Amino acid sequence: MELMFKKDLLKGKRILVTGGGTGLGEVMAEAYAQLGAAVYICGRRLQVLEETAKRISGATGSKVVAKALDIRVPEAVEDVVAEIWADGGPLTGLVNNAAGNFISRTKDLSPRGFNAIADIVFRGSFYVTLACGKRWIEGGNKGSVISILTTWIWNGGPFTVPSAMSKAGLNIMTKSLATEWGPNGIRLNAIAPGPFPTKGAWDRLSPQSANRGESRNSIPMGRNGEMPELANLAVFLMSDGCDYLTGQTIAIDGAMHLASGGNFAALAALGDSDWEKIRGEVKSANEKDKAKRAV
Repeated sequence: MELMFKKDLLKGKRILVTGGGTGLGEVMAEAYAQLGAAVYICGRRLQVLEETAKRISGATGSKVVAKALDIRVPEAVEDVVAEIWADGGPLTGLVNNAAGNFISRTKDLSPRGFNAIADIVFRGSFYVTLACGKRWIEGGNKGSVISILTTWIWNGGPFTVPSAMSKAGLNIMTKSLATEWGPNGIRLNAIAPGPFPTKGAWDRLSPQSANRGESRNSIPMGRNGEMPELANLAVFLMSDGCDYLTGQTIAIDGAMHLASGGNFAALAALGDSDWEKIRGEVKSANEKDKAKRAV
């Protein structure tokens, strides 16, 4: 991966990336390792995590450790974070990247469907942030937290209400804890990416039957994001060079949300039969994912 930073910029850093086995999490984990950081990645699929850790470590020469963790379980979060602290000392950084999402009419959602997203994005991210933050404060250590959000936090997320509500909550957490924990040398910032196509997200947010209005034509720059662009921003926010930057959420979307809203409003034009097809495609994607976790 081509990064714009000098080699060993992050040497001595110890960073945890939730949901680090695939997608954007894998990209950021590799960027951190490439620049000298020791990286921990966690998620629910240990085999996938171990394969990713082995690949990144082999490519970069940095320490990359896989940890099986369901961040929805606060006791499990405490145990894993304690293990990481015992394995070489305090973390210096955390990336709240683990997420879940799918498109649906809100009237079709069940409480279980809502909680499937909120338990990961909203509650899980808070559990991990708290587990790290209280240890940093107790030990007198500085720390940096990055949360991966969406541009919907500013203008709403029709057809993705559980995610939009949860991400908006993390946006407020970022601002609140930047103030509360600032005196302890702990920074919190967030990234709101536009379209950076990854298979996991795209299967649930852009199934074939969803004729989305968010084509590249709605992005002023005329293209989707490229992974090194996101990685460069994630590195910058985790580096010592921006110690005075905190409490901010930065959009990286080619100005899409400014031009078109950047959400799924165009799906209001779909009918019942369209949504039935979408539900089937999302269900299929979920079943494939569950099958992989069972391996």
